[in-house]
Amino acid sequence: MIAKLSASLWVRALVTVAVLALLASRIDLAATWAAIRRLDLRLAAVVVALVAADRAVMIWRWIILLRARGTAISAGGAASIYLVSSFVGGYTALAGDAARAYSLSRQTAQGSTAVASVAVDRVLGLLSILVVALVGIALAGARMSGNAGTAFVLVALALMAGAGAVLFVDRLTRAALPRAWHDSALGARVLRLTDALGAYRGHGSALVAVSVLSIGVQVLRVLQAYVLGLAIGIDVPLSYYLLFMPVGLVALMMPISLAGFGAPQGLIVWLLQPRGVAEADALALSTLIVLSGILANLPGAAILSMPRRYHS
Repeated sequence: MIAKLSASLWVRALVTVAVLALLASRIDLAATWAAIRRLDLRLAAVVVALVAADRAVMIWRWIILLRARGTAISAGGAASIYLVSSFVGGYTALAGDAARAYSLSRQTAQGSTAVASVAVDRVLGLLSILVVALVGIALAGARMSGNAGTAFVLVALALMAGAGAVLFVDRLTRAALPRAWHDSALGARVLRLTDALGAYRGHGSALVAVSVLSIGVQVLRVLQAYVLGLAIGIDVPLSYYLLFMPVGLVALMMPISLAGFGAPQGLIVWLLQPRGVAEADALALSTLIVLSGILANLPGAAILSMPRRYHS
């Protein structure tokens, strides 16, 4: 396990260094630094407020899922787990989710319920990104080729259908798993997990509330990028941010870089090219977006540094 994690870190480090080296070879870093120095501190303060709001909403939606299943943990305890896990996981969603599920299972002794709450939270979060992307296509999709826009919509709908199937995974698993395996240790564990996922079908109001909050989170993140762009003088309409930021957000969550640097920045630079944004300015914006994400994770570090810190 440790060896795999170490190997993953080395691969991500190499990818990050390679992409940053490529960006540095073709972009004037002095111009990028000049763009960052143009940052309007008043607008930067607005971004900090948006970051705080987005983190608060993310915690709130997870608490709704936990309370729907009667998980015995206080709101403060859930918030501490969320913040610490986000810091430990950094910009890698999978690592943060794993840390959150593990920490909650340690505290509540409800492993399957803990994993299910994190999985449903993540699935609804990804669905909300797709919803925002579809809105972006509707508002600014004229700049995409017809085939690209249609393909994205079809892929988004397919992913939505797949995500919805997660809530019925218990029935699918029981039908697919041979009856003789149901009583085995591994089979029983799998069934407990899928039953915990399927149990959320009975909490429609919680799922609707979390879905709405998840869309709100993505809107807050798009606004963060938009305001950061304004703060360094990038003149791109909000509708285009709705189009390209969902792709950037997915890239930032994927385990392909260290702390969001490298590949996600290169992708954002590329996505801003159709709007005629200078590469140096686009790199500055992508860097500020990554730094805002790191800022959002700092409360977890503060909790860990407390004398009676949370132990995951």
